[in-house]
Amino acid sequence: MSELTYTLVTDDSSDASLKTVLEWLLRANGVSCAIQGEWAELRLLPRPPIRLEERIGEAAALYPCELLFVHRDAENESREVRRSEIEAAVQVATFEANAVPAWVSVIPVRMQEAWLLFDEMARRAVGNPYGTVPLHLPALDRCEALADPKTRLYEVFREASELGARRRAKLRLAMMTQRIADFIQDFSPLRSLPAFAALERELREAIGRHGWERR
Repeated sequence: MSELTYTLVTDDSSDASLKTVLEWLLRANGVSCAIQGEWAELRLLPRPPIRLEERIGEAAALYPCELLFVHRDAENESREVRRSEIEAAVQVATFEANAVPAWVSVIPVRMQEAWLLFDEMARRAVGNPYGTVPLHLPALDRCEALADPKTRLYEVFREASELGARRRAKLRLAMMTQRIADFIQDFSPLRSLPAFAALERELREAIGRHGWERR
């Protein structure tokens, strides 16, 4: 059976939750074959790579793939600046002979948590699916403008738990970030956000260029 393999290189381990978003995008843009994705876990290497080009090269060597997703949070830079940084890093990264994968940049504005703040699945992520307390989620068109979306998402988890202060302090918030992504079934509302729309355009071009939708 034909399959498409991809590897995700991220800024931080919590960003591994982007796999769910990326696989939704692949399906939404015509990839119907099996998808085999890996998050590049590089922290356990004897000498974990630090520079982006080193992380890209190590990821491609340890997790061979046809498609490499390279994530960088925009934070205080524009998407254009971050994408240029990624492109430059890919150009100087060391790849094995004939093993240079296609690549797509993944650049949420601020942080990837901004893309997880539009859905009330936070209740399921914290194990309280029938909670009723208002979560005060930001308006969708405001998500990418938040100064610190990670802190806001963590606040939403605490609110959704409906626990007392002591028990809230023990919540495993990073794990819940992964869980909320897994619970969300439809990311199409994010298409109204410029950074998400740019990611989809770039991915769609890669899919068309390599014919992955015809497998």
